[in-house]
Amino acid sequence: MNPTEHAPRTRADDRAWRRLLDDTTAPYRAAGRFAWHFARGKLGRDPVFRGMLQRGDFRHGGRVVDIGCGQGLMVNLLHCSAALAREGHWPPGWPAAPVVTAYTGIELMPRDVQRAQAAAGTLVLPGGERPRFVCGDMRHTALPPGDLVVILDVLHYVDHAAQDALLQRVRDALRPNGRLLLRVGDMADARGFRVSQWVDLIVTWVRGHRAPPTYGRSLAQWQAALQALGFRVQAEPMSAGTPFANVLLVATL
Repeated sequence: MNPTEHAPRTRADDRAWRRLLDDTTAPYRAAGRFAWHFARGKLGRDPVFRGMLQRGDFRHGGRVVDIGCGQGLMVNLLHCSAALAREGHWPPGWPAAPVVTAYTGIELMPRDVQRAQAAAGTLVLPGGERPRFVCGDMRHTALPPGDLVVILDVLHYVDHAAQDALLQRVRDALRPNGRLLLRVGDMADARGFRVSQWVDLIVTWVRGHRAPPTYGRSLAQWQAALQALGFRVQAEPMSAGTPFANVLLVATL
């Protein structure tokens, strides 16, 4: 268990998070009102982003592949986290801020890719690279070698065979000791899973997309699929403050 998992929140923590929220979402004003409001709502209400930073889930950092990246919120958050640490304002009780040297975001929806380019396409990462955004289907888009792969709330949009095939490709793309951060819904929690599916449908519609069918699994089934590929898996509940059945699987080779 990471020592920060149940550590009490301090005023310094909250100040740092408010600063990250403001800095991360500010570039989305250039991408339009919808992009900015969506970024503020997602980062401000979804516990996964702050949770991953506080536990040090990004510590494998380096070359990051973000599958289902949407409008590029993740790379902006990581970039602003590194900047906050350089300024000496990183919370002392948190693990070291992540340092991302390369980032590839893969997203199916062209409008989201356009928003990502407008908000994050001009960032310069340590080492001089800029974020790369690819408009493509995660089932077929080539995955570059990486140290960290992030898949949040999108794998259930493809059938079980396609899920397994993508997870195999992720495993092959990861470098030794690489890490996968995979958030899924636990279908064994029937009520929470059903609520999350309804909210997912509404959010997809609001973003201007048609909601495809979904293919869920129980937490035990997700864990078994990852372990069969050689991952060590730690499950982190990721529904604090929400009625959902979300779990973050931290899977390390």
